[in-house]
Amino acid sequence: MADEIMVPPVEAPPAPPVGESPAPPVQEPPAPPAGDITDNDRFLAAVSYPIPLVAIVILLVEEMKARPFQKYHAVQALVANVVLWVAILLLGCILGAASFFIGGACGAVPALLWLVTLYWAYEAYRGKYFPIPVLTKWLQDQKWLQA
Repeated sequence: MADEIMVPPVEAPPAPPVGESPAPPVQEPPAPPAGDITDNDRFLAAVSYPIPLVAIVILLVEEMKARPFQKYHAVQALVANVVLWVAILLLGCILGAASFFIGGACGAVPALLWLVTLYWAYEAYRGKYFPIPVLTKWLQDQKWLQA
């Protein structure tokens, strides 16, 4: 039995004095909460307004969709662009039917409405959750956006 290795007994850590709680175990720092807005969040949210394809990509990619700031602006940007293009088509048809001259002047309307999306992009890039009148309330009522 001379070949056996002797292992010393393992001692339990000393108990804390009465009235004191044991020290908490060491843990890794927590991951940043999903509510933190990163530069990437701000950039993608901003680009989703003038380029609705980016909003679609955000809503299809799970990692992006999990970011509340990106999802909020992607949903809002996508629906806002649909509403703007429907308004452009209706306005073009109505003004075009009313008069050739007014219908021709209506060609500037899409460019003017696209400038609105640039303003929304600027606000998103600043890291703001902003409402679009009527639209944001409707999206919240449909449970597509969280209040």
